[in-house]
Amino acid sequence: MAELLARRPLDRMPLATTALTVAPPLARYSLRATEAALTAIADRLGFDLPQIACRSASLGARHALWLGPDEWLLLFNPNDTLSAGLAAGLVALPCSVVEVSCRQTALIVSGPDAVDLISTGCPLDLGLSAFPIGMCTRTLFGKAEIVLWRTGEVQFHIEVWRSFAGYVWALLEAAGVRAS
Repeated sequence: MAELLARRPLDRMPLATTALTVAPPLARYSLRATEAALTAIADRLGFDLPQIACRSASLGARHALWLGPDEWLLLFNPNDTLSAGLAAGLVALPCSVVEVSCRQTALIVSGPDAVDLISTGCPLDLGLSAFPIGMCTRTLFGKAEIVLWRTGEVQFHIEVWRSFAGYVWALLEAAGVRAS
């Protein structure tokens, strides 16, 4: 991601009244698990995985995003001690843990126009009543698959494959320029 955006300042870029930033580095894991393993996984993570469709759960800087009936995206600080031994700690359980940190990166869109900005490329109703804080889902932004997670009233976390990050950034940037 950084190499794709090397020509742009990565701190904050004003887009109308909205900021687009590159998220700090994260350790990312794709977790697939049976219901029988959920209690043991929760004990290892320190919090319960979300069981409601399209919701997230967090404990400090540890996050789990529900992506399907048996699938979660786990996001951690890369220095988190849990991150280093997660797969090994779950090896005896009926689950699959795959590190996907190198596959993805994240963008943060925040500010009063964040919903309007994301709506230029995303077909979902992002109003607060339809897409409340803590909601997450796989969707499209333009032609790129993303995981969209609402982390605040006017803040969104967008997980995107690195190969599409420049494309998503450019679409967001273009939408912001038109909005100003």
